[in-house]
Amino acid sequence: MAAPAHDSDRDANPAAPAHPPAHHIRAHSFNAAAAQYAASRPSYPPALLDAVEDLAGRPLAGSRVVDVGAGTGIATTLLRERGADVVAVEPGAGMAAEFRRTLPDVPLVRGDGNALPLADACADLLTYAQAWHWTDPARAVPEAMRVLRPGGALALWWNMDAQDVPWIAAQADRVERRFGAGIGKKSGGGPRAELAFTGAPRVPDFAQRRVRWSRTVPLDTHLANIGSHSLFLVLGEEGTAAFLAEERAHLLEVFPHGQVEEVYDVMLIVATRP
Repeated sequence: MAAPAHDSDRDANPAAPAHPPAHHIRAHSFNAAAAQYAASRPSYPPALLDAVEDLAGRPLAGSRVVDVGAGTGIATTLLRERGADVVAVEPGAGMAAEFRRTLPDVPLVRGDGNALPLADACADLLTYAQAWHWTDPARAVPEAMRVLRPGGALALWWNMDAQDVPWIAAQADRVERRFGAGIGKKSGGGPRAELAFTGAPRVPDFAQRRVRWSRTVPLDTHLANIGSHSLFLVLGEEGTAAFLAEERAHLLEVFPHGQVEEVYDVMLIVATRP
């Protein structure tokens, strides 16, 4: 999602920003919209957690898990429900406050994946749900390997919009026309698996899997979900409101009863520490 528009794209679409907002600005934009994020963002299907256990080679129940970039606690909640002993790490004040309202009894420390505030070899599993793309793999991979116990696993995953669904592809095209080519796939920034560890001093052995699922939500929830993505959070209220108003009209043609079926492919990458 962070690729800049080419000159030709800006010429074709004068409304597209000349440059996408800086990475760090987008990373911190969620703090002012934590409640919206918690209320509208999708969760993850049980099959994803099954796949994590399969690729990590261990059950979540009884495992010491660190959920990094925990946000409002969407993934943390699921990990706990599977019986994991979870500690959350979150850099943002707004997201951390929302997390504490939702999960007041879960340990939460402030920090990020580039410099984990954790002891060596303390975790069986590190999870990054919709969060790895905010790290620098050159720093985050060594940190993950430091914190993991031998044989432990690093699990990264993203909800990716299912681009083979016609209405989703059409929506992505409209986002690209607004922001520029290469950033219309409203996927939370998930990279191709072979690029996830670009820049790391040593690429760990990893396996990958995709899990398709869907949810049906009211149109207002879907629009709030769109608006909770960083590109829209930094666009400003006026620009976002204008886009979402147009998007509402498009979607009512597809979903006249106002219930939107969002379809996702969760991209999962699991790397194991030797």
